[in-house]
Amino acid sequence: MANIPRKENPDMPLSLCLALYLSLLLLINAAVDSKPITSCAQTPYPATCESYMGKTVLSSLEEDSNAMVAFHRAALRVAMDQAVEVRRLVATMDVSSFGGRARSAWSDCLELYDDAVYHLNRSMGLRTVGSADSQTWLSAAVTSDVTCRDGLKEMSLESQLLRYFPNVVMTSFSELLSNSLAVNRANAAATPSGRGRRRLMSTVTGGGFPSWVSYSDRKLLVSDAAADLVVAKDGSGDFETISEAVAAASSRRSGDRRFVIHVKAGTYDEHVEITRSMRNLMMVGDGMDATVVVGSRNAGSGGQQTFGTATFAVTGDGFIARGMTFVNTAGPQNHQAVALRSGSDLSVFYSCSFKGYQDTLYVYTQRQFYRDCDVYGTVDFIFGNAVAVLQNCNIYPRKPMSGQMNTLTAQGRTDPNQNTGIVLHGCRITATSDLRSAGGSVKTYLGRPWQKYSRTVVMKSTIDSVIDPKGWAPWSGSFALSTLYYGEYLNSGAGAGTGGRVQWPGYHPDMSASDAGKFTVGDFLAGDSWIPGTGVPFSAGL
Repeated sequence: MANIPRKENPDMPLSLCLALYLSLLLLINAAVDSKPITSCAQTPYPATCESYMGKTVLSSLEEDSNAMVAFHRAALRVAMDQAVEVRRLVATMDVSSFGGRARSAWSDCLELYDDAVYHLNRSMGLRTVGSADSQTWLSAAVTSDVTCRDGLKEMSLESQLLRYFPNVVMTSFSELLSNSLAVNRANAAATPSGRGRRRLMSTVTGGGFPSWVSYSDRKLLVSDAAADLVVAKDGSGDFETISEAVAAASSRRSGDRRFVIHVKAGTYDEHVEITRSMRNLMMVGDGMDATVVVGSRNAGSGGQQTFGTATFAVTGDGFIARGMTFVNTAGPQNHQAVALRSGSDLSVFYSCSFKGYQDTLYVYTQRQFYRDCDVYGTVDFIFGNAVAVLQNCNIYPRKPMSGQMNTLTAQGRTDPNQNTGIVLHGCRITATSDLRSAGGSVKTYLGRPWQKYSRTVVMKSTIDSVIDPKGWAPWSGSFALSTLYYGEYLNSGAGAGTGGRVQWPGYHPDMSASDAGKFTVGDFLAGDSWIPGTGVPFSAGL
């Protein structure tokens, strides 16, 4: 609790006394509202919680001297056990009769449940409860589960899959994950003075990078540096393809030190994947539109789902890219076609360009920072469920296929306790020349709610007249309009006026400085649910 100044002056104004009294009440109320979750009755799915924990376990937890910690760890354990079981059942399925698209969906699910097990295991390994890391990793596990399920629906695979194991297995896992997420968030809020919540971020430094990017890494990002490996199309480097260099890096690197690959100017027609085992990799190009990675996979070809269409996919934590362009050339007629998919925690993309049409930039999961980047696309072209901030970037809606509208974002938050969202901070939203030449025939919106708790904020950005006065588009009817969180703060430009915006319950046309401050690099990427509205931490970030 904050220290209240002693009354030195007997003539202290009544207004000041009242202000101090109200402040004290607010602090007390905040403490009362921040209750830990220590029983199944407090979770979103109490019946599932009780079913998997059992009466014996629950009774022992009630007698524990630290019930909050004990219940937290028990909730993680049952979720982990179920994750392992779901992953085992998927792995042992007989897929010999599956066609290309069905096999692709199954393969994606196998990878996604691998990820879920990995994230749960990391959360269980933490000594503290309610940490920012755990909230990020549990949010990622939820997204992995949802992504698999969505892929199965898209491929009409659910009936085939459920022949192999009952639906209750997957449903219970989803509910146990949601319970774990709720427990972690509540326990973080209930921890006095933020104890147990490790802040990974602070405000942006003068060089424009989060404080967790080390000084040596900043030097690598802004200047030429000796690389561990060099890729060059003309044969003058160590390898002629990026994929070869990545494969070599996995065997040549030692420990978790930063490993740098310099990719010289050229167009590299290949699909690159940086796996989870490849941590702290940095890829330095010769500049936007000089070093270009190109692919053309799309959801309509080769049996691919959206998840597998990425030209460049990265899941290894701590990935940093500078001066590169990532392109998917499938075109608007081929619908979902990802240029870059990132599930890399604490990743930075600096001075990079992402070009495609529908689903260009897939900010899939975990904490991501984009600085001075360009993003081109049409439908939902910045989408996913990461904790993602795009700062000082150029957002370029382009001309879509006939009959389509443009939506800049489609954020995929499925659980109200996930710490995820897409933030455009200090960006410039401008139509490309081909879209401008189409006149008013193409409607362009800031975003639409892909999932029930979709969360997107546009702040201190320049929005030109390409954005429709309504600002935001629905996904389907009234879906998510009361549960989403869409916000705008101090934007400028011909398309920034909020007078004609949508009138949805979840839309916030005039965010306060304190509310907007929660979505800065310093606070939002830290993984905290919310920061008390003192105003102090937010001004530098904004």
